[in-house]
Amino acid sequence: MRRLAGATIVSFGCAFVWMGAAHAQFGRGGGWATSGSDAQRSFWVRADPKISKDSMQKPGFQFLWKIKLPSDPKQSNSMAPPVLLEGYIGYRGFRSLGYVTSGPDNIVGIDTDLGRIEWQKRAAAQPGCASNASLTRPAAAAFPGAPVGRSGGGGRGGAAAKSAVGKPGEGAVTIQEVAANAARGGGGFPVAPPAGRGTPGAPGAPVAAGRGGRGGPDGGRGRTPNYLHVLASDGMLHNMYVSNGDEPEPPVKFLPPNANVQGFILVDNVAYAATTPGCGGAPDGVWALDLASKEVASWKPATGGIAGSAGPAIGPDGTLYVATAGGDLVALEPKTLKVKDSYRAGQGFTSSPVIFEYKERTLIAATTKDGRIHLLDAKDFGGAGHQTPLYQTPPATIAANSSPGALASWQDAAATRWVLASSGGTVGSWKLVEQNGALTLQAGWTSREIASPLPPTIVNGVVFAASGGSSNAVVYALDGTTGKELWNSGKSITSSMRGGGLSAGSSQVYLGTYDGTFYAFGFPIEH
Repeated sequence: MRRLAGATIVSFGCAFVWMGAAHAQFGRGGGWATSGSDAQRSFWVRADPKISKDSMQKPGFQFLWKIKLPSDPKQSNSMAPPVLLEGYIGYRGFRSLGYVTSGPDNIVGIDTDLGRIEWQKRAAAQPGCASNASLTRPAAAAFPGAPVGRSGGGGRGGAAAKSAVGKPGEGAVTIQEVAANAARGGGGFPVAPPAGRGTPGAPGAPVAAGRGGRGGPDGGRGRTPNYLHVLASDGMLHNMYVSNGDEPEPPVKFLPPNANVQGFILVDNVAYAATTPGCGGAPDGVWALDLASKEVASWKPATGGIAGSAGPAIGPDGTLYVATAGGDLVALEPKTLKVKDSYRAGQGFTSSPVIFEYKERTLIAATTKDGRIHLLDAKDFGGAGHQTPLYQTPPATIAANSSPGALASWQDAAATRWVLASSGGTVGSWKLVEQNGALTLQAGWTSREIASPLPPTIVNGVVFAASGGSSNAVVYALDGTTGKELWNSGKSITSSMRGGGLSAGSSQVYLGTYDGTFYAFGFPIEH
């Protein structure tokens, strides 16, 4: 079967539910797991088998399909960037899946290869006045390493795709899990848990030990179920199977109802979210829910609210970094949210932090109201006598009245580290430069004019940026090292992207618009 390039696929509200092996959901897939793609909020897809600066200058990358989803005419923003799952292996073979919220607390699972709805579920019986539910898949605190799967030879057309189909009754795994287990010296598939041990990896349940098994969320070894985690507008956290949206256990209370949620993420079996004032009156703060104990912890800033749009960024040791409008960048302990350290900028922060590594150092960047980008070292950035950053750009580096809600960061093939920001009507870039042991951020390229640009996404050296605002959105592909325009979506998109954003994976770029339409751009795929 061939996907028709440029085909329009319109949903009529049908939900296609996987049967048979629906409850065997083992394995962890790769993909865009949370706001900003990873726990560090980098907005960076490190490798891709088809998208590159060379391929984007040739014919092929194009509009693929769109689906009209149920939408709420009262909503004030576009749907959030979809959460993606790549390299999933179910009883129907290899899959790439995407998950979005459309309408109040309505969760939609989409086959992103075929452009069709797989399932729909309502997360809250009586949706409240909050904007919508928030979605995430488990993310790792460690910096992402070399990808396994599609970008490494598996997946679509890769060698691994020819021999990784499990036997009936053994459950579902992912390409990444097969390859990782083989690299550890195990067989092609992790060992299944013994019968009668409960749902492995579920909150509070035992995790079976096994040869070559993947570590479970509680530190055990074995196979863990593949969940989509949903934070509904009523403050309840749901764990849904990725294939059909079924829930193996009741939801857990996490936040006050109708909280305005940012940066919902799950790391090491702990869910985190930032809240800003909403219709339910939830205070500004950061919240943590231990899925094993069901205990909730919270932290509230002394002054100002939570800054930025991507929520807390998480370092490789699990520390949370939160920027506030009061001018503090605060380091919080994982799970307990106790304050470890803080940095006072002298100006209110305007973006969420982005975390990246440089020569075995963990660095943090965030913007302030005066238009500066502050660069900090995670090991030594706060406390008495340490209120000076590694570097801060001059004032007005970021255009006035256009402070980005989030930064992006990536590293090119020459090992140059870049920091990107949407500023005014352009996307700007800065290079991390070391001179005589001192680090600075030097201005790089500036993109063509883009109306109200949203935070950029980087895929294998290609920067994708989208226009927001009230006019029809346009997606642009830019050379990540020069800013040269390589491609744009023209008039393919027929609505705006107020408050939305992009996500990317499996050689495709996805977005949702204000009118409830979900779009995919990429290279056509043979089936």
